[in-house]
Amino acid sequence: MADQRKISRSKSLGERELIAAIRKRAGQLPSGRILHLGIGDDCAVIRPRRGEELVVTTDLSLENVHFRRDWHPPQSVGHRCLARGLSDLAAMGARPEAAFLSLALPADLTGYHNGSSYHSWMQDFFDGLMALAERHRVPLAGGDLAKSPPGLRHAKGLVVADIVLLGSVPKGRSLLRSGARPGDMIYVTGALGGSAAELLALERRPAAFRRADEGGEGHPHLYPEPRLATGRKLMRGRLATAAIDLSDGLSTDLAHLCEESGLAAEIDAESLPVDARATLEQALHGGEDYELLFTSDPETVVPSPVGGVLVHAIGRMKKRGRGPLVQMYQGTTLVGP
Repeated sequence: MADQRKISRSKSLGERELIAAIRKRAGQLPSGRILHLGIGDDCAVIRPRRGEELVVTTDLSLENVHFRRDWHPPQSVGHRCLARGLSDLAAMGARPEAAFLSLALPADLTGYHNGSSYHSWMQDFFDGLMALAERHRVPLAGGDLAKSPPGLRHAKGLVVADIVLLGSVPKGRSLLRSGARPGDMIYVTGALGGSAAELLALERRPAAFRRADEGGEGHPHLYPEPRLATGRKLMRGRLATAAIDLSDGLSTDLAHLCEESGLAAEIDAESLPVDARATLEQALHGGEDYELLFTSDPETVVPSPVGGVLVHAIGRMKKRGRGPLVQMYQGTTLVGP
């Protein structure tokens, strides 16, 4: 979409109308602080502010891997596509500045076919994506659009959405995975396991979720809420020594932080904020909660809530020994994970 000519090349009239409709919708979003030129030219033009650095993340959403069309409403797919990348920015303490979306769709999902138009899966996908973009003032600055080719098992093709997000953070102030120190306290935001619990319910009764309203608290899997305000406050207040977002599950993502910081971690099972719908197993290993996990100096007073989200102390970092990177205790008894 940054190159309007590129994505329009050899397109039918209906597809060109589709591009124009996307561009019109993108024009309704805020222009951003550093985006000087968006959709309509060969490239977007970014002008970073003095004293700031840019952070960049990319995230791929593939049908039947990250979502299923027969389970997930299209608004949810669009929301989740953007939310996953915004959660990465939140973990860095960054402000979102621009999004670039590349989308491959089967022809019957675009809303244009044989010269006629109709309300489509793609329009609902953009409803979900744009609603979240508007809420967090993220301009859609470009991307690409293509027809998904048919395959042996999928005669009409699969949906593929790749999103790139740019964020900004004061120079040298990004929250990294590598900054934790022995003795630092470990915190998480929100509640854990809700996404895995909702996914299980979705698998069992997908029809019950087809009209699910957007809202992170009510639908942690379908409509996760990236903790951008929390990440910014942690960065600004110098409250965190290290941070990561919980996309792969607490046990996995805490191990990633341990690896980058060269440390190990102990967590208290009784302190974990398990979602009311979830089991302890889902809270530990379920993934896709998109909460923030961060460490803080034990002398630092970490308030709760931060950025409107409750914060919970769940353990402590320690020097790495011969045991596993992450150990969980119930009282004084080692129980896993």
